[in-house]
Amino acid sequence: MELEVRHLRVLCAVADAGSLHRAARELGMAQPSLSTQLRRIEQTLGGALFSRDRTGSRPTPLGRLVLSRARPLVAELTAIVSETRAAAARAAEGPRLRIGATASRALPGWLRRLRGRVPAVEPTLSVDVSANSLLRLLAEGRLDLAFVHEVEGSPLRVPAGLCVRVLMEREPQFVTLAADHPAASGPVVALRDLAGDRWMVDASVDGEWDGVSRVLREAGLDADLLHGDYLTAYSLAATGEVVTVSQPTTGPRPDLAVRPLAGDPIGVRLLLAARTETELDETYPELEAAYWEAARQSPPYLAWLAREQTPSAGSEGTWTPEEAGGGGAAVVRA
Repeated sequence: MELEVRHLRVLCAVADAGSLHRAARELGMAQPSLSTQLRRIEQTLGGALFSRDRTGSRPTPLGRLVLSRARPLVAELTAIVSETRAAAARAAEGPRLRIGATASRALPGWLRRLRGRVPAVEPTLSVDVSANSLLRLLAEGRLDLAFVHEVEGSPLRVPAGLCVRVLMEREPQFVTLAADHPAASGPVVALRDLAGDRWMVDASVDGEWDGVSRVLREAGLDADLLHGDYLTAYSLAATGEVVTVSQPTTGPRPDLAVRPLAGDPIGVRLLLAARTETELDETYPELEAAYWEAARQSPPYLAWLAREQTPSAGSEGTWTPEEAGGGGAAVVRA
């Protein structure tokens, strides 16, 4: 077996993810296939590159040596591919803007505003539950922008070379429950009032399962957590089967109640990423306007904003990641 660039990408992905399971998901591979490929790479190089146990995968001394040479090669090739694809897309498609995003009620308003600009821009949209996957596609030149959320306590792996602007430094996550749930009678729900409920969480959303688990554990709740997408979660919540986390901009439904959690224990940071600050400058104002348009359509969020006296412009700053110990270190540029 000859070592190829794709093998170096695998090694970097495993090191960044910290486990074969997470690396396989981000690479779009089955975990057994990734394990087999890693064993072949190790056989080719003549030694174990990762120590693997129940807590994850960590580079061995040999692995750190290989990674120190692999990362610059992968980064350089990624930059070449990114720039080439972006140039080819502009030449072939004309003024198109390829947007990737995690789910948000701000998306329709953002696309509408971009189409209404002069000169007009035709945006295309790809929605993915994995913010890390979208950022990787952006770095590879397959997207022009990525609007993502970062779950508190689970930092995103932002590829080197991207610029990121903060739309909301901390957006509180609300709880959605049946309209006739006893805890829905007030404007705010305490976690202790949900002690007997099961929670449904989409574990494929980066950081979501860990974030909710941590909050429930810190609150002293031994709640059942069920895997499921949020469309299913809302359907089950309406019948009282589960409660679930939701964005504060979630629209009203007669069979559901959307409420803030007391103390706002779950939060996310909303980020817009691009390869250049110019691209951020050209698209951020429309996103900001669309977000607050969506916020105004959610009475529970409006009430929360009034109580917290949150400024309507959000918290804005621009930062770029730099390689540091194998991960991205955020540097703020106001």
